[in-house]
Amino acid sequence: MEKASAGMWRKIDSRYNLVGSMCERCGTKYFPQRAICRNCGKDTKMLHRKMSGRGTVYSHSEIRVPAEAFKESAPYTVGIIELEEGPKVEGHIIDNGKKVEIGTKVKTAFRKMYTDGEEGLIHYHFKFIPE
Repeated sequence: MEKASAGMWRKIDSRYNLVGSMCERCGTKYFPQRAICRNCGKDTKMLHRKMSGRGTVYSHSEIRVPAEAFKESAPYTVGIIELEEGPKVEGHIIDNGKKVEIGTKVKTAFRKMYTDGEEGLIHYHFKFIPE
């Protein structure tokens, strides 16, 4: 078995991209990926689709008292983002000096979330940047 490495993780498309699903029958789009469409049930084929990574802020909140892993980042903003394709996702909103409001246009960026354990395993996740 191959030892886990940064290069190996980068080969997994859904690890560093917003990859969701689309129902072949009704066209409903989902994130994260699903095996079964909520509208059509199990008798349909789900197609994997990379999302554009663009969307609008649906809701947001500033976190001033964070979980231990995010203490160094406080205060920070989290939000619910409605992607252009339709699904809503949760994520950190990067402070780039632009005011964040409901309706603010954002784009996805993959950034470091936190470092874990004695070996310093770095966890990455998508965040959103106001445009």
